[in-house]
Amino acid sequence: MTTLTALSVASEIFPLIKTGGLADVTGALPAAVKAHGVAMRTLVPGYPAVLGGIEDPQQVHSFTEFFGGSARLLAARCDELELLVLDAPHLYVRPGNPYVGPDAKDWPDNALRFAALAQAGAWIGQGLLPGYAPDILHAHDWQTGLLPAYLCYSGRPAPKCVFTIHNLAYQGQFPSELLARLGLPEAAFSLDGVEYYGGIGYLKAGLQLADRITTVSPSYALEIQGSEAGMGLEGLLRLRAGQLSGILNGVDTRVWDPSADQLIPATYDVETIGARARNKQALQARFGLRAEPGALLFGVISRLSWQKGLDMLLEVLPGMLADGAQLALLGAGDAPLEAGFRDAALKYPGQVGAVIGYDEALAHQIQAGADALLVPSRFEPCGLTQLCALRYGAVPVVARVGGLADTVVDANEMAIATGVATGVQFSPVTADMLTAALTKTRALYADHATWRNLQINGMTTDVSWKNPAQHYAKLYRELVDA
Repeated sequence: MTTLTALSVASEIFPLIKTGGLADVTGALPAAVKAHGVAMRTLVPGYPAVLGGIEDPQQVHSFTEFFGGSARLLAARCDELELLVLDAPHLYVRPGNPYVGPDAKDWPDNALRFAALAQAGAWIGQGLLPGYAPDILHAHDWQTGLLPAYLCYSGRPAPKCVFTIHNLAYQGQFPSELLARLGLPEAAFSLDGVEYYGGIGYLKAGLQLADRITTVSPSYALEIQGSEAGMGLEGLLRLRAGQLSGILNGVDTRVWDPSADQLIPATYDVETIGARARNKQALQARFGLRAEPGALLFGVISRLSWQKGLDMLLEVLPGMLADGAQLALLGAGDAPLEAGFRDAALKYPGQVGAVIGYDEALAHQIQAGADALLVPSRFEPCGLTQLCALRYGAVPVVARVGGLADTVVDANEMAIATGVATGVQFSPVTADMLTAALTKTRALYADHATWRNLQINGMTTDVSWKNPAQHYAKLYRELVDA
């Protein structure tokens, strides 16, 4: 098999910098596609966390003037990851997460910060670095949406480009007056270019100009072609339906492995699943919940937002707790939701515990100790928490949308009878149907044999990158051979 070279370009990557599932995907993809003959490097911004976590950085290029200051490209490693780091202190060395400052507001120069990342990726793809000529460029989400535009309007030969939508709701919309500062010609500002409702649409540019578009589940690929989930881009996505496909995400099963996870109190596998009881006990203690082995303990690991349906969970919480259930929640996001779950923890001591923020170790502990994991999203491109839940024997309770619908087999009568059920789905995504799903989950939990089968079915489901990586490698080869 001929080895292909690919450059992945992304705004975050695990384990160096993570705000959500994008980092998990970009961190796991290089090793996954390597097994299929693809040598992948990843270009990421030089945030402080990235610069502090890389090994053996070597300067391979310098820019005297690059979007307002000098910059360097560093070749480096992090464990098995081969990286190129865009070290531009004027753009990336600042407090806060990659996208917002300490005041929780977007950095005012985000248009330039991520245009720089996209342009660097395009230039590398077109031969900026001697001896390195990637066969494929793979750009991720709106932060890299201008990459196909820079290729298109450069007038120079370029490799084929795959653009992946991880969440269509985040689009990167900026004023048209920035066109010249972004280094794009006037011709780019058109309906067939980067123009979007009178401004510059970064995500739109990627959808318009990439050679192929992927998103992170087959169901989401269909949903975003309709008005309800298309976020204003459904017409363009229908127009490019022939170049659009859905490839499910996987999880890094080296990181998410309950039999060897050093972040949880007790390791276990399908043969020793009873050891989960120790993790549940530890989780109850960590969240200040009553030490009741038989209580149905729900976990939530999520961004706290309308998309994730956590407002509905607050609405139905009194009824859920009236049945004796418990809730351990880890997440951050919208201030009213953060306040709502803090208040719930005070109102229902011993039944609700909430940690506002993100803690990777605690996420593992919730997966290993919760009986069920709640994901009541109104829309969900793929979702990774339910995949981790399957692997850890935490039965997922999910809305029937996007990747949640594709990855969880609902415990209906037929699925239970044929031994394939792995969780609970509900639809439509309303508070009433969430309540019904919680009631159904309690009934399943009371049937110990059925519940254990759900856990074992989930733990033996292949949620790895094996199949997704094969699909990506096939796509790359099709583009190179076209």
